[in-house]
Amino acid sequence: MHWTQDIGAAETRIRGYVQRTPVLDTTAFGLEHPIALKLEHMQHTGSFKARGAFNTLLGGSVPDAGIVAASGGNHGAAVAFAAQKLGFRARVYVPEMAGPSKIALIRDSGADLVVVPGAYANALEKAKAYEAETGAMQVHAYDAPATVIGQGTCFAEWDAQGLEADTILIAVGGGGLIAGAMAWYGGSKKIIAVEPQTSRALNAAIDAGGPVDVDVSGVAANALGARRIGSICYDLASSGAVNLSSLTVSDAAIVEAQRRLWQDRRILVEPAGATALAALTSGAYVPEPGEHVAVLLCGGNIAPNPVDGADG
Repeated sequence: MHWTQDIGAAETRIRGYVQRTPVLDTTAFGLEHPIALKLEHMQHTGSFKARGAFNTLLGGSVPDAGIVAASGGNHGAAVAFAAQKLGFRARVYVPEMAGPSKIALIRDSGADLVVVPGAYANALEKAKAYEAETGAMQVHAYDAPATVIGQGTCFAEWDAQGLEADTILIAVGGGGLIAGAMAWYGGSKKIIAVEPQTSRALNAAIDAGGPVDVDVSGVAANALGARRIGSICYDLASSGAVNLSSLTVSDAAIVEAQRRLWQDRRILVEPAGATALAALTSGAYVPEPGEHVAVLLCGGNIAPNPVDGADG
């Protein structure tokens, strides 16, 4: 793969279809040092996933059977949105644990939505069966080159916005986003993979010397709940060509980071969106003196939807 070249081409390809999300340099959250934030939760459908979805659909040949995707919620919403904008049929499988807010977001985007019992892995099994039966194009949530390349455009964009950081903290589920970061930066920046203690697919793979199945639970499981890390992510992480560290944080730390984002800067994110910051606010990651640190806020689809039942 020519990762940086492919990511640069993808950024041009999808530019008219995705948001250029804001960045914020701030001192807050009880930290003694300023940090740079990328507000990717303000992307279409509330997460970075729109990048990979549009890159996949714009770069491939979609059959008459349309497209199919399995998702914990955010990917499904992004695929449904991209399919609607580009005029393709889409079927999306999600587990019940996706929650009502994300399920409603997918349904409102016009996809044929199927909710299945269990976790993301169960939805993926159904999506693969539908692909085999119909010939629909599978849009994988994280373990496909077009997806990884699309997610990598987030970091190309951030650099173009003037990012000056030694270290970037990124939440990890199946690994598509952090794979995009590793593909774009190589070893030029330190990348910190942050996972919930109860959903640690990459962390477990690093410990085991290869991808392994993990149990999935916790407050961020409907976004970061991959049972096994993607092979692309693991191959990049273990290549020796990147500067990657892996750590985990507790659910309590994630909820506290989510609270601090709202309390200190009125930034409303889902638990997955606060997971990377939780590494700093909990002390799981302590920067060196003078180290410039950046944090990506990856998702904003909280449950329940904050406007449901509001008085106006």
